[in-house]
Amino acid sequence: MSILVVGSVAFDTLETPHGKRERVQGGAAFHFAMAASFFTDVRVVGVVGEDFLPEHEETLKKRGVDTTGIEHAEGKSFHWAGSYMKSLSEAETLATDLNVFGSFAPKIPASYLDSDYLFLANIDPVLQLQVRKQMPDVKLVAGDTMNYWIADHRANLEKVLAELDVLLINDGEARMLAGENNLLKAARKVMEMGPKSLVVKHGEYGATAFFCDRSFTGVSHITLPFRAPAMPLDEVVDPTGAGDCFAGGFYGYIASQPELTPAVFRKALFYGGVMGSYAVESFGTERLHTLTRDDIEQRFRTLQEISHLELEA
Repeated sequence: MSILVVGSVAFDTLETPHGKRERVQGGAAFHFAMAASFFTDVRVVGVVGEDFLPEHEETLKKRGVDTTGIEHAEGKSFHWAGSYMKSLSEAETLATDLNVFGSFAPKIPASYLDSDYLFLANIDPVLQLQVRKQMPDVKLVAGDTMNYWIADHRANLEKVLAELDVLLINDGEARMLAGENNLLKAARKVMEMGPKSLVVKHGEYGATAFFCDRSFTGVSHITLPFRAPAMPLDEVVDPTGAGDCFAGGFYGYIASQPELTPAVFRKALFYGGVMGSYAVESFGTERLHTLTRDDIEQRFRTLQEISHLELEA
């Protein structure tokens, strides 16, 4: 099964206690695609500038990612600079240069219209909705957002939420979106806005999935949440893109399965955690360049042991 991801393909300048890197390949769609490509076919729609060279695109192609949908425009690519010197859990933004991404208007190639799954990465909800309307026949739609869209573009975001099967956000965003500090109550309110399922990311503390029976059967009764642990790590080199890699592992695994069941959903949370944990071990997606499926399965089994849970039950 193929996933179409629409979002940013960018360059990041990163500063962490482990050093500084200039113009590392990044962006939500880039991180997502790299992680998801270990599980299924991935197609990317984004825009880059003249500084995005063939060798940069080759990084995705080596992972089998279809880059037909990456538009090359005059100007420079989206660039973000951030520092984690104060805290590894939250970046301090030093610069945000939208460049060609500022006028991004997603163009879906004809060859992408038969995509089975759609992931709307963190972009303007107006653009997310436009893409959703161009892909009416996908099996499943998942998406991401952030506090900026929640606070200042609420009306448009709510239109997107009504179209989602799965929403992936962090715990702070979930509480902000719902206007509710209690996470369980917040999840219920968010799911009332449209998403059939909600995945709340807790960074180094794992992730929680909230889903109702209509996630699988069309019934709207909300069931108890499921919590997956994070992988304990000796050190974190660069947290940038960890959430997008989590989403890629999570959704990539779902797309690799013949049907979505509660067991598949739970396993997907674990695979998301695995990909997020590998992502933070090096700057950007460098660790994913040498990663193997055997590495992924080994860490998945470790998470199973940590949880003391039989996932097939």
